[in-house]
Amino acid sequence: MSGDLTQAGFLIKLRKAIRYVWLYGVSRTLVKIKGQYHMKAVDKFDGKRWVNLDCKNPDGVARHVALIGCGLYAFSNISYYLGKINPSFLRCAFDLQKNRALSLCKAYGGAYALADWRDILSDPNVKIIFIASNHASHAEYAVACIEAGKHVHIEKPHVISQEQLDRLTSAMRSHPEVKVFLGYNRPRSRLFAQLQTFLSRESGQLMINWFVAGHAIPDGHWYFDDKEGGRVLGNLSHWSDLTLHLVTLEKAFPCKIVPASPPGTKSDFVLTVVFADRSCAAITFSAKGDTFEGVREILNVHKGNVLATLTDFHKLTADVFDKKTVVNLRHRDHGHQANIVHSLSGATEDGVPGEVISYVAATAKFVLAIRQAIDSGETVCLSREDIVGLPK
Repeated sequence: MSGDLTQAGFLIKLRKAIRYVWLYGVSRTLVKIKGQYHMKAVDKFDGKRWVNLDCKNPDGVARHVALIGCGLYAFSNISYYLGKINPSFLRCAFDLQKNRALSLCKAYGGAYALADWRDILSDPNVKIIFIASNHASHAEYAVACIEAGKHVHIEKPHVISQEQLDRLTSAMRSHPEVKVFLGYNRPRSRLFAQLQTFLSRESGQLMINWFVAGHAIPDGHWYFDDKEGGRVLGNLSHWSDLTLHLVTLEKAFPCKIVPASPPGTKSDFVLTVVFADRSCAAITFSAKGDTFEGVREILNVHKGNVLATLTDFHKLTADVFDKKTVVNLRHRDHGHQANIVHSLSGATEDGVPGEVISYVAATAKFVLAIRQAIDSGETVCLSREDIVGLPK
């Protein structure tokens, strides 16, 4: 749900809720509604820490999770899905706005909320820290957590500059025992996995076309602050990352990125990419108004005998020569649950690896190059040598 829907009229709220029940189910819709009111919470706590006296077994072995950033995504996605598999997942929560840390901690029965995030690093119960703060701070928090020996899940974008990427990959190399997970959830969606199965049976290059309709956000929104990376890093990074998953890192670089966006655009992007194996991708991101059903996304892809369309991660149609497969899910599945649970499993179980440095570097370098191309209006070439960890 986009914007502050608490201020909408009753009929709009009702229609939105009904539509979202159809798209996401009852429980997910309810937590999205609760998340809207969570963002407006006013109660705060004094001092450096609020201890939840109602928390059962606050030092229990299951309370492995700390949250840095307690906004809407942390409330209605990260905490919701972790709570489904373990109601006692939350050890502690931090946000620059104490009211949000307190609200989330109460809602999910955490042991404590705190005013100084550094206190998380010295808590031996915390195994993994989910970072869902403002974009420019993701890498800053992540590097500190890695250096403290804590596993991290970094929401997108994991970096907003080359300098941050260098420090993040350096920390990963210096602490190989620490696992790093990224918040690009869509590759773990069920329909994307099925699509990948169809494509893996074919040889040759891919022709990829993404059309994405995103939320309109007003001028002055923090997304547009230069230091936050803008909408290319904040939004478009989802589909640049997915495109790399389709092509694969081994076949992607060097690549050539050609922008076709209007000069000075902040929300509407058009670009094409030619990859090393001669696969081609066109990505269009449009934000003209509020989409009633949230972000809309359509992928058309052609490889060998496979011609497939993935619509809103709700429906997949795949034609393989003379055979047609149509898969309709009951509700949209963007891979949030699978990705979030995977990160927790990686932090608490053996045999679940974190991301490799080459992938962390490649998906960051790719979207940073896209931003450079769109901002400059000029073609950008990204070489294989630019990607840390890729074999030359």
